[in-house]
Amino acid sequence: MRILFLFVIACGLFASCKTKEKQQPEIAVRDTTIKVENSFTELFIDTTALGRFVETRSMQDSLVNKIQSFYNRRNYQFAWFFPDGMADFVHSFLSLQNDYIHDSGDSSLYDPKLMSQIDSLKTLKRIIPTDPLVIDTELALTEHFFKYTEKAYSGDGSINIQELNWFIPRKKINPGAFLDSLLKNKGENVASYEPVNRQYNLLKEQLRLYNSLKNEEWTELEPVKKLKRGDSSPVISEIKRRLALLQDMEPGDSTKIFDSTLVEAVKSFQARMGLKASGEIGPAFVKELNVPVSERIRLMLINMERIRWVPAAPATDYILVNIPEFRLHMYEKGELAFDMNVVVGSEAHSTVIFAGKLNQVVFSPYWNIPPSILKNEILPGIKKNKNYLARHNMEWNGNSVRQKPGKSNSLGLVKFLFPNSYNIYLHDTPSKSLFGESQRAFSHGCIRLSEPKKLAEFLLRKDSAWTSEKITAAMNSGKEKYVRLRGENEIPVFIGYFTAWVDHTGKLNFRKDVYGHDKKMAERLFALAE
Repeated sequence: MRILFLFVIACGLFASCKTKEKQQPEIAVRDTTIKVENSFTELFIDTTALGRFVETRSMQDSLVNKIQSFYNRRNYQFAWFFPDGMADFVHSFLSLQNDYIHDSGDSSLYDPKLMSQIDSLKTLKRIIPTDPLVIDTELALTEHFFKYTEKAYSGDGSINIQELNWFIPRKKINPGAFLDSLLKNKGENVASYEPVNRQYNLLKEQLRLYNSLKNEEWTELEPVKKLKRGDSSPVISEIKRRLALLQDMEPGDSTKIFDSTLVEAVKSFQARMGLKASGEIGPAFVKELNVPVSERIRLMLINMERIRWVPAAPATDYILVNIPEFRLHMYEKGELAFDMNVVVGSEAHSTVIFAGKLNQVVFSPYWNIPPSILKNEILPGIKKNKNYLARHNMEWNGNSVRQKPGKSNSLGLVKFLFPNSYNIYLHDTPSKSLFGESQRAFSHGCIRLSEPKKLAEFLLRKDSAWTSEKITAAMNSGKEKYVRLRGENEIPVFIGYFTAWVDHTGKLNFRKDVYGHDKKMAERLFALAE
């Protein structure tokens, strides 16, 4: 799963702590070294034209400043026109815009006036830089490009992501740099420099497949108790048809026999839906196969909106925990190294969506009981049984209670800290049986790991003192030991929430909305689009 996100910029960038007034992005200094002889297009705009253009538009100051910076950096060269006509990459940009409108169903970006101006100028073979229509179209294209970039790559700015329990700050994009790249590359190979996470385009390809299936028959199948290899049933033909449309098997097989090919297709579909890949058809399988294509499309759009909020995946080491998937993914230099099952917070104690940096490994940890658990569970337990603490290997530590290190410790034999205000961390657990469940939302909010030693070995692999044997010994010593990761050894950790994504094998995955975040997102996202 190739996804990623990053961090927040505080008070000084967008707000003055003293005046509390909004500050606008700094305007770039005009580059007067650019002359006709070394220019990009040989066409230059009268500097007063931008001022006149702005007066006729209703634009936020931040957008005005971005446009002015863009033209200052190029000494007011034209961007979209050459002396012999309109640039070819105008059509590259319009293709990007039209793809966005088609894929998202959001037509708010479409500007009929601008499209009409482009149509009237696209056949001209000689461009006069003082022509008011040419100047207006040039500046309108730049304004429209910046609006498109903000909407398509940063997401809908009217959505308050923290209201949706998302505490990874939105990425910051530089539309001017993106436009510079578009011009430099003449509108070619856009995917290589688009300011978007790779996962976005992978989902977009799958969205197009599902859009092509909207007119396919998808009536609800009757519940099936159990079908396995060798069985025969009329419903098998329809199941094969649907699995072929969803690319879990090759098309063309309309027989009613549950053969070995169908077994593999069923396993593929089950794995993509987070079901146990048994290769047998039962109620859970049919329920997922009955989900309408339109509902899958909405789910992809919801997750594409989330992905717009996050930056491109870094080419460094990092950890991604995807809550609805109940999986941790460890990346090394941007490539998937391994993954493992995790247990996340229950719906009542939901794990927070945020980012941090893992900088400590703690062997044989104490568990310092959180105040809420102390109040709701420990103190009532002590009241009922005076030996409660001893029976649970706990002790008073000042005014709080902690559980001593050991195999019965609720944190297991090792924990991994990334400082945050939510008191969430990764840790081992003595309750191994829960990792076999398909739905693993059971904790009080922290994230339990199925293979904690494997993660410890990976994080400490560059330190020759920490061999596998020494890590095992430290985990079982019964004495708490902190190991600090410093500098480049600190690992970014992203706790995300994605219910639709394309995995590293290229397969589209869906998961249940365990915390109801998709429902809240849909209420805002689709209400805005309607």
